[in-house]
Amino acid sequence: MSLEAKIHLVGKQALLASRALALLSSEEKNLILEAMAKELEDDRDQIIDANKKDLFNAAEKGLTGAMLDRLTLTDDRFENMVTGVRHVTSLPDPVGSEIKAWTQPNGIDISKIRVPIGVIGIIYESRPNVTADASVLCFKTSNAVILRGGSEAFHSNQAIARSLQSGGEKAGLPPHSIQLLQTTDRAAIKPLVRMDEYLDLIIPRGGEGLIRFVTENATVPVIKHYDGICHVYVDKAADTKMALDIIENGKCQRPGVCNAVETVLVHQQIAAEFLPELKARLADVEIRGDATSQAILHGISSATEQDWKTEYLDLILSLKVVEDLADATLHINTYGSKHSDAIISQDAEAQKAFIANVDTAAVFVNASTRFNDGGEFGFGAEIGISTDKLHARGPMGLEELTTYKYVVTGTGQIRA
Repeated sequence: MSLEAKIHLVGKQALLASRALALLSSEEKNLILEAMAKELEDDRDQIIDANKKDLFNAAEKGLTGAMLDRLTLTDDRFENMVTGVRHVTSLPDPVGSEIKAWTQPNGIDISKIRVPIGVIGIIYESRPNVTADASVLCFKTSNAVILRGGSEAFHSNQAIARSLQSGGEKAGLPPHSIQLLQTTDRAAIKPLVRMDEYLDLIIPRGGEGLIRFVTENATVPVIKHYDGICHVYVDKAADTKMALDIIENGKCQRPGVCNAVETVLVHQQIAAEFLPELKARLADVEIRGDATSQAILHGISSATEQDWKTEYLDLILSLKVVEDLADATLHINTYGSKHSDAIISQDAEAQKAFIANVDTAAVFVNASTRFNDGGEFGFGAEIGISTDKLHARGPMGLEELTTYKYVVTGTGQIRA
């Protein structure tokens, strides 16, 4: 059987599974989710061993420290993955919920209700916990899912997906509800994203090259998760200690994630005093600055045009002194990826202007960009952070994995 034929078989199986999933009640789905969580716990040793195999192979290939960090399933991350499955159990099921309802003058009742999207394909890289997050969120919303993980996490992804499907089936999960493509061949992506007879949506998560390839080749609708080129603007009315805390958290806590800070913009009126404090706080971070920053902080590297466009995913930071809030906003809207951008300011008018004018999926006022996360927003696990504007934007939780239909009920009315 050719690779394309194998992909189409997976799609056909997913379509059949989606029809069975649509019949499950919320109570049945929650029992299945609990069974999935238990199977993950029972298979912990096998999953960790698989992850160690991936880490060994990744180190042999010379992956960066940031990439190795994204790939690693630590004890805490494994526990968080299992807890995330159980947390989704506790979240309200959006399927079947009423968005709005009204009655027309002729007496017909119209309601708008949430329904599953159907079959969702997710193409992702590095982090194996995405396998669990994506699977359980799609399942909770009665969507079948086809997963295509990165080669660097192949063994981890296989082990996690196997546990989820196997554990779920013990409690009534339809076969083929969760399918992981059993290949790392990039040639599998093109037939997958063109399989519009079976798939309803593709969500790519990874580098810009992957997302552009998917977008350019897909005939299935795509929700994109582009780079996280996240900014913090430190206004002239900032609490500078707060700013230092937020920037350090955003850059250093986990530099290899998409909501980490990549560029800091500082108002010119406070730059001379603030920048030395920032450099001292970020002692382990390589700072690349504009000419004004370099004049204040002797010895830092020069930022190029490419730096403003780069998602480092590492302990590297771009730094620029700006004239004012309007200059900061212009920079963000020119170079940002519409992911997460923050203002640090005690000035309510400055906050209001920043919120109104920055084009981003999530704007933060006196808070870390690291909060742009489904769990931190109270959504449970997330499928990704959409930098699109249709149909979902920002963290994609359960509601974003549904669409809607109209239900029209009458008593025999006909249109005149």
